[in-house]
Amino acid sequence: MFEDFYKLTGSPFKLGPDHRFFFPSRNHDKALSYLRYGLQQDEGFIVVTGDVGAGKTTLVSQLFAELDKKRFLAAQIVTSNIEADDAIRMILSAFGVTTRTGDKATLLRAFEAFLLSRHTAGQRVLMVVDEAQNLPLQTIEELRMLSNFTADGKSLFQSFLVGQPQFKEVLANPALEQFRQRVIASYHLGPISADETAEYIQHRLRLVRWDGDPVIEPEAYDLIHRHSGGIPRRINTLCGRLLLFGALEGLHVIDAQAVELVVADLRTEVAEVTSGPGTVNGGGSALPDGQVAALLSGLDERMGRLEALAGRVDSHDRTLRHLLETAIGYLSADAEAPRWNGAAIKETGDDRT
Repeated sequence: MFEDFYKLTGSPFKLGPDHRFFFPSRNHDKALSYLRYGLQQDEGFIVVTGDVGAGKTTLVSQLFAELDKKRFLAAQIVTSNIEADDAIRMILSAFGVTTRTGDKATLLRAFEAFLLSRHTAGQRVLMVVDEAQNLPLQTIEELRMLSNFTADGKSLFQSFLVGQPQFKEVLANPALEQFRQRVIASYHLGPISADETAEYIQHRLRLVRWDGDPVIEPEAYDLIHRHSGGIPRRINTLCGRLLLFGALEGLHVIDAQAVELVVADLRTEVAEVTSGPGTVNGGGSALPDGQVAALLSGLDERMGRLEALAGRVDSHDRTLRHLLETAIGYLSADAEAPRWNGAAIKETGDDRT
């Protein structure tokens, strides 16, 4: 709706990750540099943490967009609380590798054969694990073991782990000492500054052919940063609502008053779905600095959980397809084998009479 009113070619503040809207803030550019550094090293783990909505998934999307497809074969999985034995299945599924049987020894041989085939083709295999804070310790250790596959003195498989701040606490566990020794760099993705908030908003608007309508006043930018805490997804949420409000009200200038009115609307909406005294302020006055950020954070976390759930459903779907294909292959092989008294004869010879 507001796209037509402001003559924009698309929605500038979509909540889902899109590398085309990647904004190289100081923090995001530094985090991306760490990921690039990891690629140059050809080994080891890179760990990136950040709050919900900080832009971690968009960062990964940008990295994938930059990759030389002739040199790298990359995939991303969003983890749930998967056990170590299921990790190899999810990884194989992410790269489209199928096996005829599902025992771990067969899966590992298939994975090694896959890595060697990519190495022969001049490619290195990269796995990005999102929502890594959900990984059990045994699964993290399994990733370390998978990184041991080498050829010609080079690592064949590399993993980058991306997660929320609590992942740092997980990695501090004494049981992960060997894993920590393999981490060649880590970075925490923090919020963007007040100046960068204005640049971020203008950057996204320009990508949809914004010609200065609406004008956004400096005081409005300051309030957006204050209420969002500099978290990109919260900025997107607030700015999307601002443009909708502006279109409905016929505004061509977004000022401080418009921001406060939209914040008040958000406060009312949250109040309608929350309970208990003191959840929100009464009246129409502006909320304290931290309270709107907290409300946006609540919306942000819900969006993050939905995105993570969608990613897990997709990963589980791929894993189920992989298991079905494995089962079908196994049954087909069993059906094709010669039989004696209803039992398949082993290819290695069966001396039964």
